[in-house]
Amino acid sequence: MILQALSVFPEMFEPVMSTSILGRARKAGLFEFQAFDLRDWTHDRHRTVDDEPYGGGQGMLMKVEPIFEAVEAISQDGPRPHVVFFTPCGVPFSQQTAERLASYDRLLFVCGRYEGMDERAYSLADECISIGDYVLTGGELPAMVVMDAVVRLLPGALGDEMSNKDESFATGDDGGLLEYSQYTRPAEFRDMRVPEVLLSGDHAKVDAWRRADALERTCRWRPDLIETACLSEAERARAEELLERYHGSNS
Repeated sequence: MILQALSVFPEMFEPVMSTSILGRARKAGLFEFQAFDLRDWTHDRHRTVDDEPYGGGQGMLMKVEPIFEAVEAISQDGPRPHVVFFTPCGVPFSQQTAERLASYDRLLFVCGRYEGMDERAYSLADECISIGDYVLTGGELPAMVVMDAVVRLLPGALGDEMSNKDESFATGDDGGLLEYSQYTRPAEFRDMRVPEVLLSGDHAKVDAWRRADALERTCRWRPDLIETACLSEAERARAEELLERYHGSNS
């Protein structure tokens, strides 16, 4: 896979893309990464990428010309990338989106700044994504969030191919729930004990406990996930009981 980013601050990416799981996966050749400086596609001595918005208003807007030139130039080298922009108008990012993006051979993330971009720039996007309903200073952090989620899904990135299976928001026949509670040594700390079943060595009982715990944690902390979770009839009935307990009749 090829991951690329277009940014006014391309230097922001290297510390993240060369560290931890991303760094190991990159070193192993599971993906390639490049960050491009948008200013390389400007034509004035100040390398200007922004200007005042028509009609007035606060802040500056990113100019359309350098974005078009950059995306077109980058796209000419190799297979056409799937181009992703970040905007509050975008589709909310999810694990399902990460799984879909992981299927592409090449992704190009275009990172906005300032008050946003000239609206015409978005015509270059194959899709627009939002990572949440809050304001950031630029698209670099969202791009890194998405790339982290995507790289984790590449075969071999985690070392253990089963590592993704039980994680929160994982899809599949048993997915859609938050991950179960986890513990490590010591078995007792300040009168708080690890559940006995986890110390039993009985893998079937451990699996059953984990599934039940995942269901309870989801009902308590993210009840909005229950409607679309993959549950058996018995689990669905249990979820109704848990939702009533934690959230009352308004759940």
